[in-house]
Amino acid sequence: MEQSGPFVLVVEDEHAIQGFVEDVLNEAGFGAVSLSSGEEALTILKADKDKFSALLTDVNLAGRSTGWDVAMRVRELKPEMPVIYMSGSAGEQWPAHGVPGSILLIKPFAPAQLVTAVSQLLNVGSSKI
Repeated sequence: MEQSGPFVLVVEDEHAIQGFVEDVLNEAGFGAVSLSSGEEALTILKADKDKFSALLTDVNLAGRSTGWDVAMRVRELKPEMPVIYMSGSAGEQWPAHGVPGSILLIKPFAPAQLVTAVSQLLNVGSSKI
């Protein structure tokens, strides 16, 4: 089941939300690789950083890393990587902890909000102003 569109690295420890996000991205023509921890995501990204076009991460994750940590490390590996955060409770921390040029989606969000956020960042990233 190979996707033709850009691949999004999804980091979300709640499997129901993981499935929802994957379905929305796949229907919009994006590929999605979902992982439950920041540590897994960084391992996968280091192994094949050119495969992924964007990071979509929950802020509060199981494990040692938060979504803030994951995004900072991802930007060290791939500085131009678009980042979208998802959070139901940590939105007020975004101005202080979010990486530059990122987007925050407050849970619960509509499928269209997710697709718009990913599309918007990928378009900005590909047009190098």
